Amino acid sequence: MTDAQPNSIHEQSDHHLASGSDLRTASSSPGHATPSYSGIRDSIELQTLLRKAPTTQGGDFSSKASSDAGNDAGYQTGPLSRVASLSKSYTVNEEKAVIRKFDRRLVLFMALLYLLSFLDRSNIGNARIAGLETSLSLRPGQYAWLLTAFYITYICFEWMTLLYRIIPPHIYISLCVLSWGLVASLQSISTSFSSLVIFRALLGVAEAAFGPGVPFYLSFFYRRSELAYRVGLFISAAPLATSCASTLAWLIVKLSQHGPFEPWRALFLIEGFPSIIVAIFAWHIIPDSPTTAKYLTTRERKVAKLRLQSEEKPTSSSKYSATNTNSTQTNHLSLPELLATLRSPIPYLTSLMFFSANISFSSLPVFLPTILTSLSSHPSPLTSQLLSAPPYLLSFLFVLLVSHLSDTIPHSRGFFIITVSLLSSLSYLAIGLAGRYHALLGPTATLLIRYGGVFGAAMGFFSAITLIITWTLNNQQSDTGKGTGLAILNVVGQCGPLVGTRLYPESDGPFFVRGMLVCAGFMAATAGLAGGLRWWFGVLNRRRREREGEGEGEMENAYTGEDVEMVGLGGGDEEDEADGGEGADGEEGADGEEGADGEEGADGEETSRHLMGKRRRRKKGKESRGGQSFVYML
Repeated sequence: MTDAQPNSIHEQSDHHLASGSDLRTASSSPGHATPSYSGIRDSIELQTLLRKAPTTQGGDFSSKASSDAGNDAGYQTGPLSRVASLSKSYTVNEEKAVIRKFDRRLVLFMALLYLLSFLDRSNIGNARIAGLETSLSLRPGQYAWLLTAFYITYICFEWMTLLYRIIPPHIYISLCVLSWGLVASLQSISTSFSSLVIFRALLGVAEAAFGPGVPFYLSFFYRRSELAYRVGLFISAAPLATSCASTLAWLIVKLSQHGPFEPWRALFLIEGFPSIIVAIFAWHIIPDSPTTAKYLTTRERKVAKLRLQSEEKPTSSSKYSATNTNSTQTNHLSLPELLATLRSPIPYLTSLMFFSANISFSSLPVFLPTILTSLSSHPSPLTSQLLSAPPYLLSFLFVLLVSHLSDTIPHSRGFFIITVSLLSSLSYLAIGLAGRYHALLGPTATLLIRYGGVFGAAMGFFSAITLIITWTLNNQQSDTGKGTGLAILNVVGQCGPLVGTRLYPESDGPFFVRGMLVCAGFMAATAGLAGGLRWWFGVLNRRRREREGEGEGEMENAYTGEDVEMVGLGGGDEEDEADGGEGADGEEGADGEEGADGEEGADGEETSRHLMGKRRRRKKGKESRGGQSFVYML
């Protein structure tokens, strides 16, 4: 008589394990080496995956599994990182196609919105040239208050970054764009200093709600190792807008000189109104999450979700997790995670770096016109524009290059921040020393050094700002932590322009040596902070590896011999049990009661409970120490 064939997947898995894969027999038989710990884990995971599969009567397991692997619907996987990697149901080409669509449809559109916002906030300088001060009879010092009013509200409302986790992004971003478009346009009807300062303050609120939170929003769609280049694409809209803003303003003012409105009013209206139109498109284009993007196919939406699950750390408070098959972005903030981020020193250190870089960033528009005026005996708006565009355009390309390299080379964020910060620091130092010793250098050499220094300074601080923002997001463990960390970064960091714009009093012109040397010092401080933080992240990662090494030795000693057969554990990382403590080993006694051969159920159940208790106690110890399994990006 032939042996009876197993009818179910569960029976087949036991049959296969009994017919040559029995770990207990292999480990105790002469001539067989004891299986390695990694091999035991893989075998346990395979057994668990088979046990979690739906029962199929009278079918061939291999054909059924291959069919199910194609549509990812034939089995249920627990929150096991290694099993998830084995059951990966998309190809590299599918993943690349999804990333390309997000790059072209999402990131470029967000860059367009940032370009519009940057034009609307910065066109007041061109309006001043077009006659704003004369028309409104501004007294000395009042124009400076128009600039300060924007930054005061911009800083005070940086906390609105967290609203990306509460309000669906397509609604939230559309309202932000509509708001700043209306306010920017309404500046054209100002009749006094008081009315214009109110509009500037409201513009600061609207733009604070949008721009600072966009990198956080992009982290919903990209892995940590992909984020810097996309943030670079977004941030580089600023130098791109600056490179063409003056020419656009000159053209508008030129065409409106004989129109029904004063030129400065036409400037506010024409540059502000497009944002109102774009807000309508934003409502339909911007997705709330990877799985709600209308330009993705059903299959691509699934791939977009699956590709991010390897980096997600599900917690009991996280609704946006790997086990959430609903595709919409959840409106949720975790108060414990928010408080934990506020207590951590990491976001405050990155915010000090951001503060220092912003001091230098805000100083460029102050002293650049002076340098450009010195380069021509008969300066004109078009001449100034031609001379100011190259540093910004080169900065645009340099930001993209550095951010791409930072994504490509593992653990290189801190290294590139140090490098570009030193580049900017040395450039400011060269500009300052050229001004100090201009009599020795002569006028030609002084101008060449100062103008050449602008390139290095701009390339350095634009790149540093991009990478600091990305580094802050990369080294927070949860979405709430990312939003809170970014809010701290912006609240502290955006105070930099309040300092930077006051480093260049007219009495220090035309060389502004003191301001240049101060900016050089702040950029050097940025490099020093980045070096210190990179070292500290390395220390934290080494401590994590040491703890996990001890834990793996504990597991290896525990799961040997027949205990492996008795315990239906998935062997995944401890953090993968977070969603309710279930998953591959969440059914606790089920596999333990079966045992390896059906005759040792009681012993198996007791051993399973003992080892599960040990595992969970170690898990709680790790959580109480702040989630040591998280790997910081250096």
